[in-house]
Amino acid sequence: MFMLLAVVLLAVGLAVLIYQKFADQLYYAGKIGGPKGYPLIGNALRFVNKSPPEFFLAIERTVHEAGKCFRLWLGPELLIVVTDAKVAEGILSSPKFIDKSDEYNFIRPWLGNGLLTSSNRKWHSHRKIITPTFHFKILEQFVEIFDSQSNILIDQLLPKVKSGETFDIFPLITLCALDVICESAMGTKVNAQIHADSEYVQAVKEITTIIHIRTYDLLARYDFLFNLLSFRKRQDKALEILHGYTNSVIQSRRRELAETNDTKTSDDATNDLGIRRKVAFLDMLLQATVDGRPLTDVEIREEVDTFMFEGHDTTTSAISFLMYRLAKHPEIQRKVYDELTVVIGEDVNEPFTLSKLNELHYLELVIKETLRLYPSVPFFGRKILENSEIEGKVIPAGTNLILMPMFMGRDPEYFDDPLEFRPERFEAETSSEKVNPYRYIPFSAGPRNCIGQKFAMAELKSVASKVLRHFELLPPVEGQEESFIGEMILRPTYGIMLSLKKRNRD
Repeated sequence: MFMLLAVVLLAVGLAVLIYQKFADQLYYAGKIGGPKGYPLIGNALRFVNKSPPEFFLAIERTVHEAGKCFRLWLGPELLIVVTDAKVAEGILSSPKFIDKSDEYNFIRPWLGNGLLTSSNRKWHSHRKIITPTFHFKILEQFVEIFDSQSNILIDQLLPKVKSGETFDIFPLITLCALDVICESAMGTKVNAQIHADSEYVQAVKEITTIIHIRTYDLLARYDFLFNLLSFRKRQDKALEILHGYTNSVIQSRRRELAETNDTKTSDDATNDLGIRRKVAFLDMLLQATVDGRPLTDVEIREEVDTFMFEGHDTTTSAISFLMYRLAKHPEIQRKVYDELTVVIGEDVNEPFTLSKLNELHYLELVIKETLRLYPSVPFFGRKILENSEIEGKVIPAGTNLILMPMFMGRDPEYFDDPLEFRPERFEAETSSEKVNPYRYIPFSAGPRNCIGQKFAMAELKSVASKVLRHFELLPPVEGQEESFIGEMILRPTYGIMLSLKKRNRD
């Protein structure tokens, strides 16, 4: 009898502690409202045992059913989903809400506490250090890399033209983007487009796959279960390769700087790792100081790996969906091509410059319209650390707040005929229209906006321009319904299927 009473008291005590811990969340989440949930599991049944495209459709249905701001419970986790531009502005414009949501923990094994995942003082100091990397003079150097790697992409695409086949361009763009970002971030060439089966290339593919899986697999979300699954061993093996490679590049370059004490060496000079001595990003980090001390190798690796992650999958997604839309809209493709011949000229071998890329105004409109419909990062999140009122709603402490630019860009309240692909809509926008700029946030906004968006826009223009100067993009003979894998990066479920026709004047 005494034991039974003790068990009952213990259970009651635990229930009280749990209630006290979640009381604010339960109270304020109830006021916000959302789809009906169940005890303990909340709304998890909506998403459990679903494939990636089914998971995305479940999110889409929930957004349409529940409105622009609603709560979800995934077990004990409270998520508040936002597609309201005013609420998004209240969150993103404030320096108070800069902590990333728990979903970003899935990236930490690779990126550590780099710029994407860090917060507070470390984020502020590292953001200040890294910002000069994207000065226009340094971006000009990156354009050289975009151009040379795009030339390799053209060589990879030529056999597709000769065969006349319909093919998935997404994997080829992935390898090109990986080559670009490796050379830009570390100054080393991995030749992913030529050696797609290399150990490093496969490790990047493996780690990004695991990160994607953890965003939709409810079992893999929790560390104590993830550590029991085969994914953990696969992750450890991939990280050993990735961190080992980055460390070797950093240490090699640090030795060079120590020996020569001169970062302004010849553009063509390389060491045995293939490192170009004119490397803005890595060299800048190696020479940076925080509180009077140099960055450690681990801190440098975190930032380099962050640049790798953010500049690899995101640009692949954007370029691929851009190609898809240009293939579907030949009249828009023709206008882009005409602009290219005017700005850059008839010679397809003429290299790009940053100033020429900046003159491609119509192509920029097309890219913006592509990112409205297909933002590379379809969802991003913030962790709310204390009870906060935003647009009349109290967001309780401990909430993971998820913003969804994917659905904001397709909202008829924000964009007329939102599913129509009309690049000119961005040209027509003026401040007099009094539209909320937070309705369109493919690069996020506010203090934690994407630091590399100018880099990304230049790369998108460069790669797309190179392809269009050589080839006409043709859609597949049979139409294919759009289907998405909406995880940390937006991807097409069935790839980007198209065919190519060589330009007559080539």
